Amino acid sequence: APALGAGGREFESHRPDHSSSNANQALKISLDMILDYEELAFSSEKLLVSYVPDSSQWIPLLLEKLQKNLSSCKKSHKFNGRWENLYLDIDTVPEAKIPIKFARELALKIWDKNSLALFISNDETKNCLPPFWFNISKKDDLTGLHDHSQTAILSGVVYLKAAKDSGNLYFKKDNEIEIEPEIGKLVLFPSHLKHGVRANKSNVERISLAFNLQHFPLINRNL
Repeated sequence: APALGAGGREFESHRPDHSSSNANQALKISLDMILDYEELAFSSEKLLVSYVPDSSQWIPLLLEKLQKNLSSCKKSHKFNGRWENLYLDIDTVPEAKIPIKFARELALKIWDKNSLALFISNDETKNCLPPFWFNISKKDDLTGLHDHSQTAILSGVVYLKAAKDSGNLYFKKDNEIEIEPEIGKLVLFPSHLKHGVRANKSNVERISLAFNLQHFPLINRNL
């Protein structure tokens, strides 16, 4: 399967400036910030790959708060002996709003698809876990094939820490496609599309933030 990213097809030009002098501007997500993206055709599906602006500003802050609050993370399930998804309240990690809102605007601009970015659970009958979570992958950790079709219309992941061979994201339908992780890279895809993560073969932790974007208007929401 082809791998797209640092070792494969590169983004050729005008990648968003990752060193804005005003960190607060990162919170102001607008369509004008979407300077570069790539739309990948895969079977009958489409994926979007882009870079979230000002990553040098908000990623260190987000990682710092994640590390500081690891002991208070909520957990949903184990895979191969490790807790796979780690959840924190948005008030603890407000910088998580930046890539999630960016993804929502990207979908609207490129796919003309309305979606809703939520930061609290939209299902009060379950564990009340928010629709975004962190994944910390150490050497040889992987994630099995799955989808998010029961909970969302679009799903995405942005990489906060990554290295070469730290575990490609892959999608499987009639065939497979792989995308190599890169710090600040965002991958957006239909929630019904099956995907997984290859084993981390590096000596570097890979840390990602994954999220779901909800149907707009909300479906089956008891408000």
